[in-house]
Amino acid sequence: MVTLTSDDKETAKKLKLKNLLAEEARAAGFDVVAFTHPGSIPQAPVRLREFIDNGYHADMDWMEETEERRANPQTLWSEVRTIVMLGMNYGPEHDPMEVLKHKDRGAISVYAQNRDYHDIIKGKLKHVASRFIARASGAVKVFVDTAPVMEKPLAAAAGMGWQGKHTNLVSRDYGSWLFLGSIFITLDLPPDEPNRSNCGSCRACLDVCPTNAFPEPFKIDARRCISYLTIENKGPIPHEFREKIGNHIYGCDDCLSACPWNKFAVSAQEIKLRAREDLRSPSLQFLLSLDDAEFRTFFSGSPIKRIGRNRFLRNVLIAAGNSGDQQFVKPLEEHLNDPEPLVRGTSVWALRQLLSADKITQLQQRYAKDETDPYVLDEWNRCQ
Repeated sequence: MVTLTSDDKETAKKLKLKNLLAEEARAAGFDVVAFTHPGSIPQAPVRLREFIDNGYHADMDWMEETEERRANPQTLWSEVRTIVMLGMNYGPEHDPMEVLKHKDRGAISVYAQNRDYHDIIKGKLKHVASRFIARASGAVKVFVDTAPVMEKPLAAAAGMGWQGKHTNLVSRDYGSWLFLGSIFITLDLPPDEPNRSNCGSCRACLDVCPTNAFPEPFKIDARRCISYLTIENKGPIPHEFREKIGNHIYGCDDCLSACPWNKFAVSAQEIKLRAREDLRSPSLQFLLSLDDAEFRTFFSGSPIKRIGRNRFLRNVLIAAGNSGDQQFVKPLEEHLNDPEPLVRGTSVWALRQLLSADKITQLQQRYAKDETDPYVLDEWNRCQ
């Protein structure tokens, strides 16, 4: 007869609680559940400071403002003892690179082709946490990526995968297609073992980037990243990147799509994460026609709605300019009368890509004479 010591009983209890939480998470639709402790990313503060010192965060000032809390989970919540990382697969049913061949269509990042994942993930995290805490002691907090939590390093430390050379999490089972969320718990539960990197000498994600956003493997410069330029960036997109953006109109999946580990990926099971048919490769002609009310209606429930009609239209105008297609000349010219300078100025650039110098001069004589905005005037001056 084996007599269990008090330590054995405590270990068994913790394992039981860990299995309970994992079962609740999978029942809620999470595909991966892994456990780590708040001290598992000791390299994070140095790496984050280097990222900020290099200016790689662009104008995302909130990263520097939340640096201390972001670098150390216990600064965010001193009582946390265990961090549960949860992943939900959002793998596409189609090749995200295919739309790039169709210049009259817009390429929207896979994650934004249906409902806003923040709402979906946070709701499920709260459900899992509440069911767990009802059967265990302690307290919990849930976080998605709007909170200052370094999810990717924590997920790697928990053994969910590893951070690839594109800095995103890579999973053996789901490739690059995992949404991450976390549950902070005051209970001390056994951690899982971290994964080692399995990138080897592969450079697929680095070499495919149209704007060379990776100064070296495992480092990204947001100032050059299409996802930053088309989403977080509030002003004009720098001229040096406009042609390279191609027909990306919201985010970019090029580095994610290029990863060879995607050969093991499967399409999303959560119906709200599967692509809406009208967002897989929307017509640029249609998107150019949307006024503010129509934009809000069409993108209701979508993360695209958050950047607003003007910034989104800026992206669509650049894609139209890169298309080489004369069908866009008329709608582009109509936007020269738009009340928003960001739209007017980007329309000038797009028309310059499609029209001869003589025709641009005629438009300039018609539209630029009463212009007062510095950005729009600069775009007209570049026509000379």
